[in-house]
Amino acid sequence: MDSGEWQVARRRKGAARREKPASTIQQHSPHAADSHRDKERIKDAMNELRGEDFWLEWKELLKSCLSACAFGSSEDGGGVVSETQLDCVCYGLGSFSTCVSARYQLAMLLMLLDTLQIPVGRCCVYDPVFSVSECETLRDLGLSVLTENEEGKRAVSRPTLFYLMHCGKALYNNLLWKNWSPQTLPKVIVIGNSFHGIQER
Repeated sequence: MDSGEWQVARRRKGAARREKPASTIQQHSPHAADSHRDKERIKDAMNELRGEDFWLEWKELLKSCLSACAFGSSEDGGGVVSETQLDCVCYGLGSFSTCVSARYQLAMLLMLLDTLQIPVGRCCVYDPVFSVSECETLRDLGLSVLTENEEGKRAVSRPTLFYLMHCGKALYNNLLWKNWSPQTLPKVIVIGNSFHGIQER
């Protein structure tokens, strides 16, 4: 063979193959990155809202309304509802990772829970549009993410605050129908659309 001719190198017979070194690169879940980004945006929204006059006014109005409510055995020594005895349910929040208004509504919800001293874990949230990443974010924030669409048909056994900022008439109707009794209806507190406006639709 000519010394200048190119040859293909072959593995010698009996020679052991070299094992490829194990990769040390860690695969990070894309959902984790999205969740971190969303939590930072929610935090920024909360900081922005705290500086707005309407938040201070809205907070005082809400506390005033709750102080006028009576819930029988749930009353405290002053004859008004104790905020720490409230549960909370949020339906129809929307996709807060892509919708700015939904993100601010979530920020408001978290601020509301803090103001009323409702444990975050006692707030259930559901929207069929929530992505896997958004569900992770909500759980990281301490909220309880429902896995089943209740369609608003939740019967309450204790005073419950319903946060229904983007919900339609059918959901309101289901909620009221499920609790339409002298015993349970007074325990339902709704923050959402005007009932008068719903009636006119």
